[in-house]
Amino acid sequence: MTNGRNRMKIGQREFDFNHKTYVMGILNVTPDSFSDGGRYNRMESALQHAEQMILEGADVIDVGGESTRPGFVPVSDQEEIERTVPVIEKIRRNFDIPISIDTCKSTVAKEAIAAGADLVNDIWGLKSDADLAGIIAHAGVCCCLMHNRSQVQEHPYGDFMKDLISDLQETVCIAERAGIGQDRILLDPGIGFAKTYENNLEAIRCLEQLHVLGYPVLLGTSRKSVIGLTLDLPADSRLEGTLVTTVLAVEKQCAFVRVHDVKENVRAVRMAEAILYRAE
Repeated sequence: MTNGRNRMKIGQREFDFNHKTYVMGILNVTPDSFSDGGRYNRMESALQHAEQMILEGADVIDVGGESTRPGFVPVSDQEEIERTVPVIEKIRRNFDIPISIDTCKSTVAKEAIAAGADLVNDIWGLKSDADLAGIIAHAGVCCCLMHNRSQVQEHPYGDFMKDLISDLQETVCIAERAGIGQDRILLDPGIGFAKTYENNLEAIRCLEQLHVLGYPVLLGTSRKSVIGLTLDLPADSRLEGTLVTTVLAVEKQCAFVRVHDVKENVRAVRMAEAILYRAE
């Protein structure tokens, strides 16, 4: 990586991002996620899927209890806790792997961390819940902070990449003011969130520009609408499109890709790394 912060400890595992891209496996314990809603919202199926992703090479398991698909129905903090915390506890007891909680709510994050979560994955980049940054800082866990906007229509982008980087810089400032260590921050450009189809393509194409912020980058494109719109395919048929973006993530020196199909993406990462870096 070019940003100087090429190492991070998530839970008990050290991650070295020097010419290495890691895979975060998605575990949605929701009934309504856009591509796998209802498949893993029972404890047995959730644990089986977590184990399968670990066997396939996942480096982190990201547990989510509220869908963020277009038109999703928000759930209460308590319901999100009831969906995610027991699963996190079971994964922690049964497997030796870092665990992420996919939430933007401080109360959910606090309970998830107590249950064993090592990272908070916030789709609002600390701008939705004023207490979340403090919870993360106090616990000393890592965080993945995503770019998002609530009012794109009222406040459209000017220079898109410049605005995206500026928005992420605001998020970094919130994190730093709260006392979150610089070695505990990942940034996510937020593909599919508050962006047009063209914006999403530009964000993927220009990923290397995010390194100016000095933090490792996570790319999450798995099965998303930018792939569906490009290829005219439903969510369950977007694997090949996802793999293309994963190879680009390796080329652009992203630290993580967040994916549903772990086995295939791990193989794509390894092949891309061999081509790009084996001779160095």
